[in-house]
Amino acid sequence: MTIPPLTVVVLAAGEGRRMRSDTPKVLHPVGGEPMVGRVLDAANQLHPQSIDVVYGHAGGVVQSVVSEFYEDLPLRWVHQAEQLGTGHAVAQALPAVPDDHQVVVLCADVPLIRVKTLRRLVEAAADGVSVLTVEVNDPAGYGRILRNAAGQITGIVEEKDATEEQRAIREINTGVLCLPARHLRVWLDNLDAGNAQGELYLTDCIGQARLSRVPVSSVVCTDPSEVQGVNDRAQLGAVERTWQQRQAQTLMRDHGLGLSDPARFDLRGHLEVGRDCHIDVDVLIEGDVVLGDGVRIGPFCRIQDSHIAAGTELLGHCEIEDSHIGADCRIGPFARLRPGTRMAEGARIGNFVETKQTEIGAGSKINHLSYVGDAQLGAAVNVGAGTITCNYDGRKKHRTRIGDGVFVGSNSALVAPLSIGNNAVIGAGTTVRDDVADDTLAVDDRRPRQIPGWRSGSPEE
Repeated sequence: MTIPPLTVVVLAAGEGRRMRSDTPKVLHPVGGEPMVGRVLDAANQLHPQSIDVVYGHAGGVVQSVVSEFYEDLPLRWVHQAEQLGTGHAVAQALPAVPDDHQVVVLCADVPLIRVKTLRRLVEAAADGVSVLTVEVNDPAGYGRILRNAAGQITGIVEEKDATEEQRAIREINTGVLCLPARHLRVWLDNLDAGNAQGELYLTDCIGQARLSRVPVSSVVCTDPSEVQGVNDRAQLGAVERTWQQRQAQTLMRDHGLGLSDPARFDLRGHLEVGRDCHIDVDVLIEGDVVLGDGVRIGPFCRIQDSHIAAGTELLGHCEIEDSHIGADCRIGPFARLRPGTRMAEGARIGNFVETKQTEIGAGSKINHLSYVGDAQLGAAVNVGAGTITCNYDGRKKHRTRIGDGVFVGSNSALVAPLSIGNNAVIGAGTTVRDDVADDTLAVDDRRPRQIPGWRSGSPEE
């Protein structure tokens, strides 16, 4: 079957008042990506010659966000100054569409549409018009599909214009259609606003297609959630849950990921997993994350733009951002790895430890209540509880370099810039301001004093 060239028209001009938000409706996220972005991703996989985005309310904001993140798509921006209905919106884009194209119309607030469904729609419209429909238990608010005795679509009637008998129909219009451009021009010119909403309905083109003897086909969507529109926060939340369930099912079924509770998993980006990985409840994955074989992640963790190698375990309540974790490491609980953290094989980071722009050598440990930033640790280093690297002087950041086999005692302050040699020992409670040579013990020279009788008011000198 030869498929005509395609233009996709994405309707994104609505104000979305029911969202009760200053953010344009189509920019509200689903799975960490704007709704309109999900639709554009699906549209682009049809390989159209152009994707025409019809914008209106807060169009400058929409255009700015979309152009920044989807600059590689064949986008063409079309302004709809007045929102006079779906027919009017499509008419704004049509002058730039060649006559030999099929026009796929999508809605920017229907973010769960699948590419395979759109391909079926395009194939069904190869010699005419195709309409994506779905049967729902509660059709309130949607246009109803009208069919004749032979089951052929004869038209679409909007709910406000429907009779009581027509409102009982459960097959509805999803707003997703495919129509031939050369006929569509004529049909749009013939539209009138003599209806309950005073708008130009794109759906009236279906009746005109029948009168013009242009074949009208229907593609029935078997999954109502796929064509769920978003008009308010409640619908946005429902769509988000559906999206997350899809990701969980795909990861478990196709990649073997173990999830303690698929309903308590959130992916806002892309996750690549090895064999026998397991994720506990309420874990959030953002950006691009890679898990090697056998990685285990405890509950209530957030991982963003990070690579975690095989055999590593994250205990509960950890936050990992833009970090690279080597094999067989152990992190947490309650650890925070900020951007630029690099852990070599077998390294350990324990509870209430924060790192940033730090390299941690093989087998090294920072187990308790420490901050290590802008640092480089060699292999087999032990950092005691309460240790901090003083990396900021109020104007610039400075680095701390710690050699192999160094032991840093508890409650130490390492004032950067600083270099500590191999196998050095830093005594507990020491503030280190000068470089320490290999195999050297660094301790504070100050001696503690004890003053008897201090509480009685007559201290001895």
